[in-house]
Amino acid sequence: MRILLYTGKGGVGKTTISAATALRCAELGYRTIVVSTDPAHSLGDSFDQRIGPEPVQLAPKLWGQEIDLLHQMERHWGKVQNYLAALFAWQGMEGLVAEETSILPGMEELASLMQIAYLAESGDYDVVVVDMAPTGATLQLLAFPEMLTWYMTKLFPVQRTALKIARPIMRTMTDMPAPSEETLDAIEGLVKDLQRLEKLVTNPAISSVRLVLNPEKMVVKEAQRAFTYLNLYDLTTDAIISNRHLPAQVTDPYFAGWKQAQARYSELVEESFSPLPIFQAPLFDNEVVGLEALHRVAAAVYADKDPTTLFYHQKPQQVIRDGEDYLLLLPLPLLDKRDVHLLRGVHDELVVRIGNWKRHISLPQALIGRQVAGARYRDTLLEIRFKPGENGAGSGRA
Repeated sequence: MRILLYTGKGGVGKTTISAATALRCAELGYRTIVVSTDPAHSLGDSFDQRIGPEPVQLAPKLWGQEIDLLHQMERHWGKVQNYLAALFAWQGMEGLVAEETSILPGMEELASLMQIAYLAESGDYDVVVVDMAPTGATLQLLAFPEMLTWYMTKLFPVQRTALKIARPIMRTMTDMPAPSEETLDAIEGLVKDLQRLEKLVTNPAISSVRLVLNPEKMVVKEAQRAFTYLNLYDLTTDAIISNRHLPAQVTDPYFAGWKQAQARYSELVEESFSPLPIFQAPLFDNEVVGLEALHRVAAAVYADKDPTTLFYHQKPQQVIRDGEDYLLLLPLPLLDKRDVHLLRGVHDELVVRIGNWKRHISLPQALIGRQVAGARYRDTLLEIRFKPGENGAGSGRA
């Protein structure tokens, strides 16, 4: 079973790449479903076929689904939402405001991700390809299961036995609504679903995130940040898809500036994401719509490779806490530590230079503003230590 999650900045072509990947998987004989969690569904447009809230067959061994957020929301959050709305109304909120407040931010998108877990566990499919929302929303979404589990257990910590005893007493003292058995069942089921979901998406043998980008400065920078945070949330990124490269046969002088910029930012992509494999897709001479066009994209991206392959087995970077400090861990086998230099870039970037090799690392929020206090090399890992305190741009030798 494989779950392949494609995300990237809005407009980079992740829906096209997701659709092409799903088609290639089906052509290789895998029972494949491609689903969209992006509220602005465009998956059906990519296949040039109507796709609805229920799986529809698009080609042999290929199905598509555009998840109905409202239906999923009612299914996973409905009873809890009704109770919270009643509680907020009791506190004096107007009915409509109470109802809106009872929906946690991101809950609609999270409910759609829970549908993916259902599809993966149904036994009906070998591969689930997911066209995710743009990067920022995806990162919030993938971090949400752990946060919501904590929220639910803190919000409803009371044991059922104690609540049964307390209910009659509460009725004599206050008209505050107490959660019903049905609501408690829903909360318990939701927490279990969230734990299952988190276990599924953080299992590298099952789930891989793939970042889709274009060779443009703003897009690459956002992908760098996303890559760092995905590692922070313990999610495996196993490949980068660099999309819409101007082909070599385009020689019109009008595009010369674009080709130079793409060559420059392609180097930045290599520096930022190595040793992850980077697949390239050209800018096609026509819009990519329909099965034939998607087949061309899949052939350009994957050549003779199987998209279900786990393309990278190791975590390219990790951030762990060590007392008051943080350690950024980079696996770098066969390294001569005398060759390592650290350069603090602008605001949220660290550049690691090893001889002629350079890696740009976008730092997570926890490390921005901290002092780079040195580094050491052991067990094939480069450990970069960040201590509390301000640190300006500068360089140093590890």
